[in-house]
Amino acid sequence: MNLGSKGKKRVVLPSRPEPPTVEQILEDISRAAPDDPVFSILEQTGQDLTRPADSEVELRFQQCRRFLELNKQLQDAQSRLQQQREELQAAGEQLDKDVAEVRGQTL
Repeated sequence: MNLGSKGKKRVVLPSRPEPPTVEQILEDISRAAPDDPVFSILEQTGQDLTRPADSEVELRFQQCRRFLELNKQLQDAQSRLQQQREELQAAGEQLDKDVAEVRGQTL
Protein backbone atom coordinates (compact mmCIF):
# COMPACT_ATOMS: atom_id res chain seq x y z
CA MET A 1 0.00 0.00 0.00
CA ASN A 2 1.38 3.40 -0.97
CA LEU A 3 0.61 5.82 1.83
CA GLY A 4 2.31 8.78 0.18
CA SER A 5 -0.09 8.96 -2.73
CA LYS A 6 -3.24 8.98 -0.60
CA GLY A 7 -2.47 12.30 1.02
CA LYS A 8 -1.74 14.14 -2.22
CA LYS A 9 -4.49 16.05 -3.90
CA ARG A 10 -4.52 16.20 -7.65
CA VAL A 11 -3.73 19.68 -8.89
CA VAL A 12 -6.00 20.81 -11.71
CA LEU A 13 -4.16 23.02 -14.13
CA PRO A 14 -5.98 25.84 -15.89
CA SER A 15 -6.77 25.26 -19.55
CA ARG A 16 -4.34 26.55 -22.11
CA PRO A 17 -5.13 29.92 -23.63
CA GLU A 18 -6.01 30.08 -27.31
CA PRO A 19 -3.03 30.85 -29.55
CA PRO A 20 -3.01 34.38 -30.98
CA THR A 21 -4.51 35.03 -34.38
CA VAL A 22 -2.38 36.26 -37.28
CA GLU A 23 -3.92 39.70 -36.87
CA GLN A 24 -2.96 39.77 -33.18
CA ILE A 25 0.61 38.73 -34.00
CA LEU A 26 0.95 41.39 -36.69
CA GLU A 27 -0.51 44.00 -34.37
CA ASP A 28 1.95 42.99 -31.65
CA ILE A 29 4.86 43.24 -34.09
CA SER A 30 3.74 46.64 -35.35
CA ARG A 31 3.56 47.95 -31.76
CA ALA A 32 6.99 46.63 -30.82
CA ALA A 33 9.76 49.15 -30.31
CA PRO A 34 12.53 49.25 -32.93
CA ASP A 35 15.04 48.05 -30.32
CA ASP A 36 12.93 44.99 -29.46
CA PRO A 37 15.18 41.90 -29.22
CA VAL A 38 13.25 40.04 -31.91
CA PHE A 39 14.28 42.62 -34.51
CA SER A 40 17.95 42.40 -33.58
CA ILE A 41 17.80 38.60 -33.82
CA LEU A 42 16.19 38.84 -37.25
CA GLU A 43 18.82 41.31 -38.40
CA GLN A 44 21.58 38.97 -37.25
CA THR A 45 20.06 36.08 -39.16
CA GLY A 46 19.34 38.24 -42.21
CA GLN A 47 15.60 37.62 -42.10
CA ASP A 48 13.01 40.25 -42.86
CA LEU A 49 9.99 39.92 -40.60
CA THR A 50 7.64 41.34 -43.22
CA ARG A 51 8.27 38.53 -45.69
CA PRO A 52 8.71 34.79 -45.23
CA ALA A 53 12.10 33.14 -45.52
CA ASP A 54 13.16 32.04 -49.01
CA SER A 55 13.02 28.38 -48.00
CA GLU A 56 9.41 28.85 -46.85
CA VAL A 57 8.49 30.58 -50.11
CA GLU A 58 10.11 27.75 -52.07
CA LEU A 59 8.28 25.16 -49.96
CA ARG A 60 4.91 26.87 -50.56
CA PHE A 61 5.70 27.15 -54.28
CA GLN A 62 6.51 23.43 -54.50
CA GLN A 63 3.34 22.58 -52.55
CA CYS A 64 1.26 24.66 -54.99
CA ARG A 65 2.90 22.99 -57.98
CA ARG A 66 2.26 19.54 -56.50
CA PHE A 67 -1.35 20.47 -55.79
CA LEU A 68 -1.85 21.61 -59.39
CA GLU A 69 -0.25 18.41 -60.71
CA LEU A 70 -2.47 16.25 -58.52
CA ASN A 71 -5.52 18.26 -59.52
CA LYS A 72 -4.70 17.68 -63.21
CA GLN A 73 -4.21 13.95 -62.57
CA LEU A 74 -7.59 13.78 -60.83
CA GLN A 75 -9.29 15.55 -63.73
CA ASP A 76 -7.65 13.16 -66.20
CA ALA A 77 -8.69 10.16 -64.10
CA GLN A 78 -12.24 11.49 -63.93
CA SER A 79 -12.37 11.79 -67.73
CA ARG A 80 -10.99 8.26 -68.17
CA LEU A 81 -13.47 6.82 -65.69
CA GLN A 82 -16.36 8.59 -67.40
CA GLN A 83 -15.27 7.17 -70.77
CA GLN A 84 -14.87 3.67 -69.32
CA ARG A 85 -18.30 3.92 -67.70
CA GLU A 86 -19.88 4.85 -71.02
CA GLU A 87 -18.07 1.97 -72.74
CA LEU A 88 -19.22 -0.49 -70.07
CA GLN A 89 -22.76 0.82 -70.30
CA ALA A 90 -22.75 0.35 -74.10
CA ALA A 91 -21.26 -3.16 -73.71
CA GLY A 92 -23.94 -4.02 -71.13
CA GLU A 93 -26.71 -2.83 -73.44
CA GLN A 94 -25.24 -4.86 -76.31
CA LEU A 95 -24.98 -7.90 -74.04
CA ASP A 96 -28.65 -7.51 -73.05
CA LYS A 97 -29.58 -7.39 -76.75
CA ASP A 98 -27.48 -10.46 -77.52
CA VAL A 99 -28.98 -12.38 -74.57
CA ALA A 100 -32.49 -11.43 -75.71
CA GLU A 101 -31.66 -12.55 -79.24
CA VAL A 102 -30.27 -15.90 -78.04
CA ARG A 103 -33.37 -16.45 -75.88
CA GLY A 104 -35.59 -15.65 -78.84
CA GLN A 105 -33.80 -18.23 -80.98
CA THR A 106 -34.06 -20.98 -78.35
CA LEU A 107 -37.80 -20.61 -77.77
